[in-house]
Amino acid sequence: MSQPKEKLLALKAEYEQRVENTEKHLFKREEPVSQDFAEQAVEMENEEVVERLDEEAKHELALVNAALARIEAGNYGECTSCGEDISAERLNALPHAAKCIKCALVSKQNQAKNKQSDKSIKACSC
Repeated sequence: MSQPKEKLLALKAEYEQRVENTEKHLFKREEPVSQDFAEQAVEMENEEVVERLDEEAKHELALVNAALARIEAGNYGECTSCGEDISAERLNALPHAAKCIKCALVSKQNQAKNKQSDKSIKACSC
């Protein structure tokens, strides 16, 4: 398990650096806000992009930390849904994978159905 752990630790360092960089950008603003309204709009749009990058890095970091915890617990490579082994190919491509490809696809389909259901509820004019 040393190779997956090494990959995960490298990913962890990368995501921690991303979080540090995005938070530095978001919370330690050095330049004043532009007086020009159009420029303010562009700055706000840039801030939104950086916020999304920050959220994504934090999410990926949480997945990596969970995978490292599974290594320590001795169940890394075991699907958290069905208990079957996750293929070596999948773990090589996505070292923090918690589910086998079958369970991951089912989960993705359920998420898509839930999003569609949420849209239907929002679109209802009752």
